[in-house]
Amino acid sequence: MTNALKELLDKKGVLLADGATGTNLFAMGLEAGEAPELWLESHPERIEKLHQDFVDAGADIILTNSFGGTRHRLKLHHAQDRVVSLNRKAAEIARAVANKAGRPVIVAGSVGPTGELLVPLGALTYDEAVAAFSEQMEGLKAGGVDVAWIETMSSPEEIRAAAEAATRVGLPYVYTGSFDTAGKTMMGLHPRDILKAAGDVGEGPIAVGANCGVGASDILSTLLDMTAANPEAIIVVKGNCGIPEYRGAEIYYSGTPELMADYVHLARDGGARIIGGCCGTSCEHLKAMRHALDNHTPGPRPTLETIVEKIGPFRNKTANEGGDAPTRERGRRRG
Repeated sequence: MTNALKELLDKKGVLLADGATGTNLFAMGLEAGEAPELWLESHPERIEKLHQDFVDAGADIILTNSFGGTRHRLKLHHAQDRVVSLNRKAAEIARAVANKAGRPVIVAGSVGPTGELLVPLGALTYDEAVAAFSEQMEGLKAGGVDVAWIETMSSPEEIRAAAEAATRVGLPYVYTGSFDTAGKTMMGLHPRDILKAAGDVGEGPIAVGANCGVGASDILSTLLDMTAANPEAIIVVKGNCGIPEYRGAEIYYSGTPELMADYVHLARDGGARIIGGCCGTSCEHLKAMRHALDNHTPGPRPTLETIVEKIGPFRNKTANEGGDAPTRERGRRRG
């Protein structure tokens, strides 16, 4: 199958993915509890502007506004009968922006978790999960995405179900986990085992990696685990912009553009081939990240101590904490 993402990776070596969707839509007026996907119908111009702003900031990859686009998520907003149409709309808006960029920009169809637990922990069967993801991806494919971007996953089984759906629909796929629980995902997946979740499904993933989690320091620690275990894999990191803090009723992210530029340099030296931002990452952050990537001078593989020195303390235990863990002062877990 045609693989625009792989072709661009081969051409440029390292790619910049976009920043936060939810955080930036909240800044545009999205209310707490409101489904971002419904803005595809009520405020398509705002979704288009966000994609355009990311492209203008230098993104090589933009993610569609479809993270909660399965019927299980949309059911919470009484929109489960519009899965295909909403996802197609999300892809069409992003595709239109990419097509007028004047340079190659990859449109990645964002696919988040269903929000349901798979059996035996919950009621959702594996086949039902595959069917739900397939339905979503049919809409994304119809709207013109280049790749299914399976993200913020915690369950290896759910990753596999989404990867199988992508293969059924005929889309290449990328998947990333959120390693936010003592350095592992909530369902116990270790960063070093990321490829084991679905590395053998279809033609295999174009790239695997991590997104979201707690902060930039922690995702860089996760990156070191992933690249050490999978030196041939194309690894993605899409880290949060610093640490979220409540300021009154609003969530504020502590990361500055300068911090996110340092994060890019460390991620590049740590072996990441696709680098972006997640929660809290604005277009101003992304501009600094683009500049850092374009002006990167290769350095040594970072150590945990270097990450702490450049980015700040870890907010989570790492997946390797224990007798064989590197000796260092660890930041407290957020909680």
